[in-house]
Amino acid sequence: MKRYVTLAIIVIAALCRTTAAQSFPWQDTTKSLDQRVEWLIDNLTLDEKLSLMVHQNPAIPHVGLPAYSWWNEALHGVGRAGLATVYPMPIAMAATFDPAMIRNVFNNVAMEARIKHQQAKDTGYYGDYAGLTFFTPNINIFRDPRWGRGMETYGEDPYLTAMMGMACVEGLQHGNTAACLKHFAVHSGPEGIRHEFDSHVSERDLRTTYLPAFEYIIKHSDVAQVMCGYNRLNGEPCCTNRRLFDILRNEWQYNGILVTDCWALNDAYERDTVIPRHRTHATATLAYGDAFGREVDLECGSGLPALREAVQQGLVPESKVDEHVRRILKTRFRVTEQTSRSATVAAETLDVTPASMVLLKNNGVLPLKDGENLRLEGPNAYDSLMPLGNYNGTPKHTVTIGEALGRYQVLSAGDGKTLVYCGGLNPQLEGEELPVEKEGFYKGDRTLIELPKEQVSEIKAFKAQGYRIVLVLCTGSAIALENVIDDCDAVLVAWYGGQDMGTAVKQLLYGERDDFGHLPVTFYRSTDQLPDFSDYSMQGRTYRYPASDPLFPFGYGLSYSFYQLYETTVSEADFTVSGIISQCNTDVPEAASHRAAIQVYLKNDSDPEAPYKQLVGLCPIVFHKGTPTRKPFRIELDPFWFRQYNPTTGQMEEPADGTAFTLQVGFSSDDRDLFDYPFIYHNRK
Repeated sequence: MKRYVTLAIIVIAALCRTTAAQSFPWQDTTKSLDQRVEWLIDNLTLDEKLSLMVHQNPAIPHVGLPAYSWWNEALHGVGRAGLATVYPMPIAMAATFDPAMIRNVFNNVAMEARIKHQQAKDTGYYGDYAGLTFFTPNINIFRDPRWGRGMETYGEDPYLTAMMGMACVEGLQHGNTAACLKHFAVHSGPEGIRHEFDSHVSERDLRTTYLPAFEYIIKHSDVAQVMCGYNRLNGEPCCTNRRLFDILRNEWQYNGILVTDCWALNDAYERDTVIPRHRTHATATLAYGDAFGREVDLECGSGLPALREAVQQGLVPESKVDEHVRRILKTRFRVTEQTSRSATVAAETLDVTPASMVLLKNNGVLPLKDGENLRLEGPNAYDSLMPLGNYNGTPKHTVTIGEALGRYQVLSAGDGKTLVYCGGLNPQLEGEELPVEKEGFYKGDRTLIELPKEQVSEIKAFKAQGYRIVLVLCTGSAIALENVIDDCDAVLVAWYGGQDMGTAVKQLLYGERDDFGHLPVTFYRSTDQLPDFSDYSMQGRTYRYPASDPLFPFGYGLSYSFYQLYETTVSEADFTVSGIISQCNTDVPEAASHRAAIQVYLKNDSDPEAPYKQLVGLCPIVFHKGTPTRKPFRIELDPFWFRQYNPTTGQMEEPADGTAFTLQVGFSSDDRDLFDYPFIYHNRK
């Protein structure tokens, strides 16, 4: 019997190879993409078309179409597909304030992905995590530090999120893979009730905070995909939300693929007694009719029977099916018909990792000196999983902090010997819908943002023994440090820094590099400064709508060098800020490189409900060893970020000619770190 089964498998495989070798009109690349896609649409049955509208596309042998899966991850490197370079989490990449660096990172990710895709094809594997269409980047606004998935985002600011998200899209798609903006829209916790949660958002907050990054990237790139979220927005699930569909397709004229978050449509109709759901639709058929009968093209999920029933009942016309399949095939052909390229990733990894780490405090204990007695403590010192974050691949190597610093450590205590305490959190405590219910945490989110109590106690005990303490903070989000900051002589936020995290920490602590980044989120003093987690109003949140002073502001970051701006000029005619930045002095003259980020903020003097201020421009500056310590800079401002919300029309609109603003230029969002310049807006039309 086994012999006949084996023979049958051989015959089927031979037939598949014969079919694949045949030439079909859609395979003729001398024809236009539209012609090739239309031939396929004309030669597929309705049922075959529907099979392409769920993420696991089956092979269709009679037209020579191979199988393909749309579900692939590349949040900070190729994820869930075996060996791959693991970069720092997106929240850490945002701290570089350097979109060009992030663009290079994701170009490398794309090249590595193409190699892995080809390897999968060579072995005949076409399943999940082997394709070239990635559910990346996550451009939701990190509105509250308690959200467990905030580490996947680029922080709390719409402009920074847009610039970093755009860099990710350009890097991935320059490498001939497909990016996906997620989660559309207004999705940032709570994780524990995300399948039933209704985000109530004012039109002003929607337009000024939650949508701008999506809008900017869609209007300034050819991003291939957008993913709708699990949550409801103002009463309606995002994946059946007529308001969101209208904004996406009609206002923004987006003609790429709209894909559901995985199994999100189930939340609209399932009556699960274990997991609370939206339950906005009486049946699966009605839910799929609303989604695909409107604007959803592709489901990440397993709802093909419900989709088929929706078509049979006339809820989804066949002409609409053709529209969906047309988008799907065009994107699939664009990415799968390219050739693989070699990937060189090591140098880019070593550059982005130190540039992502933020120095919050240094009373002179840093940089450490070679030969200095050192003690290493804390729960994250030798943790090899913590640096990898979530949605990660498997690196060939991981350098822990302990491995990088280990050769320096001694275990004896004493007055003045330095202690590096590796504390903070880990991705098993904060993340996506985690089964965690311990004090301060709930199902991936946090209920308290303070450093865990046991770590506070340990730090205070070590301080009492006479140690100088360097706190290396491993985290995917802001941690309130007010109850421990006076016990620490230095604080370095290292995030979840990827496979080379330990090496970067060592280089920065010893002054081999002066590449520190800037905070992409506000570090609050305590949980008490935060509004209710489930309240999506922006009042009292982030540096844009502050209710009180934080411990460390958005954009903040120290270095071993002191920088000063000279001859700064603001041009109202061509929307530019220019001048000279000077590295006045440095504690580490032999460091390989020094980094600063010039930041431009806008204050709206005419609208009392507008953000207190908001980032509208940035310019990363790197001084390499041996290069001049004065550099000119020029920052081009985009009128897109000067738009004002009009409560009468409910739209973001260009300011009236002559509107007065204030531009602030400096090195953090704190008024004390900024210089003010009046700016009169002149109509661009």
